[in-house]
Amino acid sequence: MWTVRMEPMLQQCHRESPRYGLKSKGFRPWSLNCSRNQKLVFQARSFCNFRPPNDHALRASSTALAETVESADAFFKQTFPLKQTETVEGTIFIRLDHGKNNWNWELTVGCDLPGKWILHWGISHVDDVGSEWDQPPTEMRPPGSISIKDYAIQTPLKKSSSPEGDTLYEVKIDLKPISAIAAINFVLKDEETGSWYPHRGRDFKVPLVDYLQNDGNIVGAKRSFDIWQGALGLLSKMLRKAEASHTDGAGSSTESRDLKQESRSLEGFSEEQPIAKQVAIDNSVTVCVRKCPETAKNFLYVETDIPGDVVIHWGVCRDDTKKWEIPAAPHPPDTITFKDKALQTRLQPKEGADGCFGLFTVEEGLEGFLFVLKLNENTWLKCMGNDFYIPLSSSSSLPAKSRKNLSESAQILENNVEANQKGSISAYASGIINEIRSLVSDISSESQKTKTKEAQESILQEIEKLAAEAYSIFRSPVPTFSEEAVVEAEELKPPVKICSGTGTGFEMLCQGFNWESHKSGRWYIELKERASELSSLGFTVIWLPPPTDSVSPEGYMPKDLYNLNSRYGNINELKEVVKRFHEAGMRALGDVVLNHRCAQHQNKNGVWNIFGGRLNWDDRAVVADDPHFQGKGNKSSGDNFHAAPNIDHSQDFVRKDIREWLCWLRNEIGYDGWRLDFVRGFWGGYVKDYLDASEPFFAVGEYWDSLSYTYGEMDHDQDAHRQRIIDWINATNGTTGAFDVTTKGILHSALERCEYWRLSDKKGKPPGVVGWWPSRAVTFIENHDTGSTQGHWRFPRGKEMQGYAYILTHPGTPSVFYDHIFSHYRSEIGALISLRNRNKIHCRSTIQITKAGRDVYAAIIGEKVAVKIGPGHYEPPSRPQRWSLATVGNDYKVWEAS
Repeated sequence: MWTVRMEPMLQQCHRESPRYGLKSKGFRPWSLNCSRNQKLVFQARSFCNFRPPNDHALRASSTALAETVESADAFFKQTFPLKQTETVEGTIFIRLDHGKNNWNWELTVGCDLPGKWILHWGISHVDDVGSEWDQPPTEMRPPGSISIKDYAIQTPLKKSSSPEGDTLYEVKIDLKPISAIAAINFVLKDEETGSWYPHRGRDFKVPLVDYLQNDGNIVGAKRSFDIWQGALGLLSKMLRKAEASHTDGAGSSTESRDLKQESRSLEGFSEEQPIAKQVAIDNSVTVCVRKCPETAKNFLYVETDIPGDVVIHWGVCRDDTKKWEIPAAPHPPDTITFKDKALQTRLQPKEGADGCFGLFTVEEGLEGFLFVLKLNENTWLKCMGNDFYIPLSSSSSLPAKSRKNLSESAQILENNVEANQKGSISAYASGIINEIRSLVSDISSESQKTKTKEAQESILQEIEKLAAEAYSIFRSPVPTFSEEAVVEAEELKPPVKICSGTGTGFEMLCQGFNWESHKSGRWYIELKERASELSSLGFTVIWLPPPTDSVSPEGYMPKDLYNLNSRYGNINELKEVVKRFHEAGMRALGDVVLNHRCAQHQNKNGVWNIFGGRLNWDDRAVVADDPHFQGKGNKSSGDNFHAAPNIDHSQDFVRKDIREWLCWLRNEIGYDGWRLDFVRGFWGGYVKDYLDASEPFFAVGEYWDSLSYTYGEMDHDQDAHRQRIIDWINATNGTTGAFDVTTKGILHSALERCEYWRLSDKKGKPPGVVGWWPSRAVTFIENHDTGSTQGHWRFPRGKEMQGYAYILTHPGTPSVFYDHIFSHYRSEIGALISLRNRNKIHCRSTIQITKAGRDVYAAIIGEKVAVKIGPGHYEPPSRPQRWSLATVGNDYKVWEAS
């Protein structure tokens, strides 16, 4: 049996969709195997000594009154969404059994909680030193497994049933005695929430040899499965004997241990570990107000679909200060006074349905009805962090019907603004909405014909900034602002300027290196000679490799951040290459690794977590929840990168040092912006802090995680994946873009499987980030990780030019990989870049998808360019434009309007 705990949602999950529905689905207890008789933390008890109403006559009259209040002449009616989280407890089970024959074994990992579970796993070899993972052999990987860089595999758990009929989610891994594997390491991930589930704060470890030290995260260790039978057992024993033969004084003990174990065989085991998952619960509360024509009193009907006991904590106010007062009697039954400031009334359960309701009579002459909902002593539900406010005069009420021309989130925001327009937060939000409206009117008015293109682009940029700000207010549980910010919103005018971190909108990005570029030792010198050539092709921004001294030669394991003598060249050569690109009319991006840093010294336990150089941080700069490096900082604000200490950006001294370092790079080297590595590892709000300080011309973050798959096949709906990227961009307040990993993944399946219908989402828009926030989407088909000699997620071979025909004609900011520029694709890529620049396609260009079928995709961009990719036939419509073929290649064509 699961136990359920209801908790207030103090902050919304960063994986959660930003769009609220005006009609909440409501919590259905059966969906989580709960009922009124099951154990709840608040135990459905009376926490104010209320007594349930037993007056049937009163109940009947109350029902009639509710029908009267909800009648058509109600001047106010609105449904408010309510957000909560619920902790659901279950088990993770790990089982080792014989496979189809005695030579094979089968490891089963599963969970009995509903979710979209992913097994994130890897292996350790018997001769490994340290805690790093390795990828398992190909033959061990279950169907649907996906490589994660070079150290792990992600495998989706499949739905199954237990002998008792319960639903389970599990994956089975075949273990064959073909290599000296010491252990299987794993954690579980829930794709629905993005949450990771380790074992006591560390990785789960299933040992396959007996000499592994039990450091608290081993499962199955109490069983006698000390050594493999067959080939692997012999190999493990030989390896350990060989090791013992080189150790003086230890040979006899090691040999006796091996001889003792020769008679012991691998034994199966079954072990369970508890797991608790946070589940988002959507409920709602509806309020309807009607004025009695005879008495002029206000009748209020409040109902909610929250199950169990609900207490409404309520009062009234006489003016716009919203100061709580206790209204005059009569009050509903079972009402008590709370500290002479408010009333508390337990809502009555609905008959034959989940939820409860209450009826309230309020005298005339009052301005508003205030309330919050109380579930228990620790759980209070509010309206986006504020008290619910219901106007009690028709002049200040909201229309009963939704406005169709607003999105759901904007509707909720505006409803609250109108209901509280004299309140401080509402005044600020109202200013933003009015500003957006005036800007939209400005750009769409007849006077637009006289505006310059530069001014129009500036207006669009200001609209995006305001929309992002309004979105942040809507997502924030307790919106904050200053009086100065309100004044700025009121006086805002669209100056012609560049938004920080987002460029001009016409950028063309070139990745100026690959995975092998460090090997020459003089990459900066070589790249400097290419500056004029790349500029002449139409590129405006060059992405340079990581500049810092690094444990790994490629630069992604930095040590001393101020030491810029790397495998690519020294600091003077770096300054020269940046200067040369500036002379060629291009901007330069530095590749900065802010998530992790390699230490130069060990602590007293022998763990590498003490840093050297100019930024000589200690273990307080390392997050506390990465077990590999024993940090003394706070918990990580993102996903841990296990190969190096993860930096705790919540520390003031860390943020101060990083801000100063980025500003130093801007001034000393001349960088114009940043490519931000592994931004999944820390909160986007810290990125905003760094960008506000360093003021880049352009910035882009690498937010790379797995797309959604079902039994190895990519789902058509990738909204959850692109939403995670959007949420990260929004956390930065829109100050940076992000690589459109969603678009790359969808292009993989569309081109490789001839399923071009995937390139249109359910609303007929591009299915990646470019379809939702194009000015922040940096599209690409390959980079140093996915292609080059690493090839972690290589684009379908032979289809590269179809991919470039897509990203170089579509909105967003396209990025082209160095290896493709200096290859046989060069002339085709150059033709597409020239066409894009000639027709002034930019990151916000309009797009109309005209066809998305099995074997062909086609679209018209900015009414100037038409493109088709795929083997199928397509010709653009001859009206209203006439089209001329501009460039053609293998399974793609591009036209220009004549």
